[in-house]
Amino acid sequence: MPGPLMTPELVRLEVAPPGDKQAVIGLMADLISATGRAERDGLEAGLLKREESFATGMPGGFAIPHCRTDAVHEAALGFLRLAEPVDFGSADGPADLIIGIAAPAGTDDQHLKLLAQLSRALIRPEFLADLRAAKEPHEVSDLVMGVIEPAPDTAHDDTAQGDAAQGTDAAQGDAALGTDEAQASATASGQPVLLAITSCPTGIAHTYMAAESLENAAKDKGVELHVETQGSGGITPFTEEQIAAASALIVAADVNISGRERFAGLPLVEHPVKRAISHGSEMIDEAVAATTDPSTRRVPTSGSAAKNGESSSSSSSSSAANQQSWPRRIQGAVMTGVSYMIPFVAAGGLLMALGFLVAGFDVAFVAQDVATSFSLTSLPDHQTYESATGAVQTERAGLALYLGAVFFTLGDLGMGFLVAALSGYIAFGLAGRPGIAPGFIGGAVSVAVGAGFLGGLITGLLAGLIALWFTTLTPPRWLAGLMPVVIIPLVTTFVVGGLMLLFLGRPLATLMTALQDGLTSMSGSSAILLGVIIGLMMCFDLGGPVNKAAYLFATAGLSQGTEASFQIMAAVMAAGMVPPLAMALSTVVRRKLYSPVERENGTTAWLLGAAFISEGAIPFAAADPLRVIPSTMAGGAVTGALIMAFSVGSQAPHGGVFVVFAISPVWGFLLAILAGTLVAAAAVTVLKELRRRKTAATEAAEVAA
Repeated sequence: MPGPLMTPELVRLEVAPPGDKQAVIGLMADLISATGRAERDGLEAGLLKREESFATGMPGGFAIPHCRTDAVHEAALGFLRLAEPVDFGSADGPADLIIGIAAPAGTDDQHLKLLAQLSRALIRPEFLADLRAAKEPHEVSDLVMGVIEPAPDTAHDDTAQGDAAQGTDAAQGDAALGTDEAQASATASGQPVLLAITSCPTGIAHTYMAAESLENAAKDKGVELHVETQGSGGITPFTEEQIAAASALIVAADVNISGRERFAGLPLVEHPVKRAISHGSEMIDEAVAATTDPSTRRVPTSGSAAKNGESSSSSSSSSAANQQSWPRRIQGAVMTGVSYMIPFVAAGGLLMALGFLVAGFDVAFVAQDVATSFSLTSLPDHQTYESATGAVQTERAGLALYLGAVFFTLGDLGMGFLVAALSGYIAFGLAGRPGIAPGFIGGAVSVAVGAGFLGGLITGLLAGLIALWFTTLTPPRWLAGLMPVVIIPLVTTFVVGGLMLLFLGRPLATLMTALQDGLTSMSGSSAILLGVIIGLMMCFDLGGPVNKAAYLFATAGLSQGTEASFQIMAAVMAAGMVPPLAMALSTVVRRKLYSPVERENGTTAWLLGAAFISEGAIPFAAADPLRVIPSTMAGGAVTGALIMAFSVGSQAPHGGVFVVFAISPVWGFLLAILAGTLVAAAAVTVLKELRRRKTAATEAAEVAA
């Protein structure tokens, strides 16, 4: 039977720091593995990996490194009290209390639930003081286990807080304020009822610490508060009764929260999650004031007229500090679009790459016909298609050609959703569900007129902003139900789609024609300059009109069958491979600059780049265009110039490294790609590092304020 999660053997006091936080984590791995509960090296690797994705240093001078890994045999909590504090990435200063959580793989997020409970306790200064005052290891283990597994006679507050971390119904009722008596007192005194939602990017410590801070502040002020923690420890939504009784909503989050439409019309106080931890009392005061100020910011209406009526008598103090800045809101919406688009990139791009690998580069010319006209019981022979030298047959036939065609067709269809998904979910990030349909349709129109990825960004933002404006209106009660499902999507789609079709389509087509004509005039003596321009175009919009103009220029030239046309095709393909390869390399070289999702996408980008699928870099470019696009353009320019300088030619219009047999000289092709990738990866890494340092300095200043 498993033993207690923390025992005196898992506690070390007054430890001399062996170095930086990596060394302290190594010491934590030594401590836990010495009890036989984990393999030392695997545990250390798991703790360090988690630390890279999200620093575990917290306000108050403590850190909670944690992981779930196969290297752990039995869940354990380790504790180190350092003689000298060590920096664990908190803007509030170094940490002297280190609590390590080790959980076996497949434990249903046990370590996250423990972390939620610990976080709620660690926000209390008296608990931290007790940990620092403990003189013996057993005193520390008793304190921690008293929080995680409280005895039956433990004070009501601790029970409520423990339950809240587990997401139980009892916690949702009692822990929101602390005691039933306090809630009754608040109601009797005429104080407003407040709701709060807390959420951080990883859904772990900050989420629950913010909840605890707000609950403690509300209890001190005699205000009834209910908290919904949208974190990894489980979510128990507000009840209908709690929402109906609420007078204002507090949002303490660094990500888009779910279910915002439930609170349509409520006065809104919104800040980053760290402000709730350090200034919970001020946020409660802002929310209380928000219930009596008619000019306050409110949760946008999405068809709930009843809530508008309910809260029309309650409003807020709507200072600019209550409102999330527009740049932050737009950035959050773009990140939402990117996160929903990534599966399309991964599935579609990898299936296309598999198609090239199985059936050869020429499968692109016959994929749809082969996939729809043949079957496993009726396999195709060599298929004829038109190439630069006339009618030729595919290199492969039979099962290889058929399966390759199926892979390529599925991937091609999946990639066709990229722009629509990006646009639709950007609109969703801004306006919620009313923005989805106009965003998706706007993205489809963007593809139809040739606006590509950049057009998808524009239509997503337009659809989101227009739909968001509609949600601020207060329609008659009989019309409110139709607003989010009929009127907003209909009118917004007409406006966004009409703008693209009536005003943006023709200018984009004209631009493409002008670019093609300009490129044609630069062949010959200006070959290297032409290579630079091709490289810049291929990396500018990653599948958009400029990229497509260069690609169409190259493929159209293949019909001439000349060395110049083959060189242009090679420059286009090599430069188009640089963006995803460069971003993949950057995520490996400087992992801390990227989120876990971006690092996973970087792994996929290796294969996408190798297969000449430039769209593999779109998630990075959409999230940070000012740094990613110029960097990849620089790398693409280098690659294009070298291709022309080495007189590299490609008779294949697609396929990347999978069609090296159609490229000559191969060494020049690979060297040009390597050089451009190194240039782009170095540039984007440096620019992101500079931004990270600036952001860290700004956050430190905000916390200090």
